[in-house]
Amino acid sequence: MKNLRSHITTAVSLLSIAGVLSLSACHSEKKESAEQKNAEEQAEAGVPPVETVVLGKSKMASTLQVPGELAPYQQVSLYAKINSYVQKYLVDVGSEVHKGQLMLVLEAPEINSQLASAKARVKQQEAVYLASKANYGRLVNTAKTPGTIAQNDIDLANARQSSDFANVEAAKAGLQEVSTNLQYLQIRAPFDGVVSERNASMGAYVGPGGKGSDLPLFVVQQQKKLRLIISVPELSTGALTGKEEVTFTVRALPEQQFTAKVKRAAGALDARLRSERLEMDVENPKKVLLPGMYAEVNLPLKSKDSSFVVPKTALVQSTEKLFVIRIVGDHKAEWVDVQKGLQSKDGVQVYSKDLKIGDKIILSATDEIRDGGTVSDKPAAKKEETTD
Repeated sequence: MKNLRSHITTAVSLLSIAGVLSLSACHSEKKESAEQKNAEEQAEAGVPPVETVVLGKSKMASTLQVPGELAPYQQVSLYAKINSYVQKYLVDVGSEVHKGQLMLVLEAPEINSQLASAKARVKQQEAVYLASKANYGRLVNTAKTPGTIAQNDIDLANARQSSDFANVEAAKAGLQEVSTNLQYLQIRAPFDGVVSERNASMGAYVGPGGKGSDLPLFVVQQQKKLRLIISVPELSTGALTGKEEVTFTVRALPEQQFTAKVKRAAGALDARLRSERLEMDVENPKKVLLPGMYAEVNLPLKSKDSSFVVPKTALVQSTEKLFVIRIVGDHKAEWVDVQKGLQSKDGVQVYSKDLKIGDKIILSATDEIRDGGTVSDKPAAKKEETTD
């Protein structure tokens, strides 16, 4: 009898558990059915299902890709200062020159005549001055005997002596001017560099009034050190520190990557391009890079303060404004105007006085989701990390 009662009790317990599980399963099925029915009702009512992300703040690092230009560290165009003829070329295009090296000799026959005339004028004025000086000396000595020479004659002789001395100095200045012009007939290199351009041939008439006077005789470039010049848009200038190290490539050497550090910043925006000019110094001892090359430059940017960061898909750009869509109240969509800052591969920095930490933002927003409309939202699924 005891065994029978035990079996009956066990059977009753199993039946009770089965009943509870059955009721729980029915309740779960009813709940899922209710949620599914609610979703179906919202879908029938035109309520779009959307994924949302929670808004947070963080510092953002980004890379700005901009075109750049390589320019010589120094470049000068050399012209003829006086009218003359090309007598002798000592260098040509591609020649390496050093500071002070003679590059070109010009010829101006009239300069030699002016030089001889200036020298003769100096000698002439010196002779006149010596005569007036001697005359003044004799008058002074004679005047030591009282009553022999009037004081007025002595004063006139002294004035004549001073005038003749001034004429000597003027003649010497004229000689110096002609001698200086003679030096202009020799064109010398202003610094170490390479001749990149030559625009006159032997015997050509050059100078301010010569044919083709708007073209330089030579263009000399410093090519072993270059300047990399870029323009940073106004939107990104706030993230600049002036100490960035950039990487760049050029089309002629696509497999090589070069680096350079920012050395100079304009500190002002170009009125036409609305951008700031940055310059980097590029050492080029083997002259692998050439002035005039265009470069693709990657400039690292880092925000100075924490700010709101949203996925790129959360931004909506309409014809009138830029905004994100926030979920408020009873599943209502609200358009919030924002301003865009830095952007990376996936995220965008946004600014708005109306946003706050913890707001739910629609992940894939479009202007089809109307302001004030009802939406069915759910948290966006987290991306699973994958390993190679």
